Amino acid sequence: MKKAPVLVVMAAGMGSRFGGLKQIAPVGSQGEAILDYSLYDAARAGFRKAVIIIKEEIRGDFMSTVGRRLEKCPLQIEYVFQELDKLPEGYTVPEGRTKPWGTCHAVLCAAEAIGEAPFAVVNADDYYGRDGYRQIFDYLCRAPEGDYCMVGYRLGNTVTEHGSVARGVCQVDEAGFLTAIRERTRIEVRDGGIAYTEDGTHWVDLPADTIVSMNLWGFQPGFLAHAKEKFRIFLDTAAKETPLKAEFFLPFVVADLLEEGKARARVLSSHDKWYGVTYAADKPQVVAALAALTAQGQYPDGLWD
Repeated sequence: MKKAPVLVVMAAGMGSRFGGLKQIAPVGSQGEAILDYSLYDAARAGFRKAVIIIKEEIRGDFMSTVGRRLEKCPLQIEYVFQELDKLPEGYTVPEGRTKPWGTCHAVLCAAEAIGEAPFAVVNADDYYGRDGYRQIFDYLCRAPEGDYCMVGYRLGNTVTEHGSVARGVCQVDEAGFLTAIRERTRIEVRDGGIAYTEDGTHWVDLPADTIVSMNLWGFQPGFLAHAKEKFRIFLDTAAKETPLKAEFFLPFVVADLLEEGKARARVLSSHDKWYGVTYAADKPQVVAALAALTAQGQYPDGLWD
């Protein structure tokens, strides 16, 4: 019998652009963080277990704020830790490296807690909307091994006026499956449009309706074995070429598996407006948006009361 899907929440980031721990930044009327709203939406969608990935160095701050509130959350919560030295046997952290290994490494740190269940992956500091959780839960419940999915968002709904963002730019075929994904690490609103740059000098326009990944992924349990294999390859190649900065991103692994014919990924479309706190200046907009949704009745005033 297929196991119930698990929600994996990546909350280990240090928020360098935000200027603090954005995964615990209060945005709700009772001090709730975006993560509280995500777990509330996930529970309504049918999830019963969440694995939250944090760093040991933020444990105290996280548990005294979000963790304390989540004692009232109906989901079973399990915490795991993403640390630099969580590497395959025979590998060591390069001298001078402080940067985390990236989103796919975070998921690997949660592998034991995930077990043999299908799972969804989300960022702790991104508000995805109710519909995305419902769609991804339903898909994971019925999809066979090798069938992944992602909730795609329109680029114009995911950018900020306050600086650059990183997004996985997607190509989708007529049947609704992902054919390619390219991580663009510097996308900005420029002169009334949206563009990205690789070198800081040359800019390439991107249409506002371009489908992008916001790291709302759905995977079958077999993905973890593929990711472990790809991580070793990453450590032997990219991590040796740029030992202090190379990152092991989820879209990289998905792109490789698509190219090798080992998986396919359905793109589930969401028209919901994304909200996030990439920068401190983004926070007032998020607070206002969640207050409006609460006034409309989509959330109670006090999620866990």
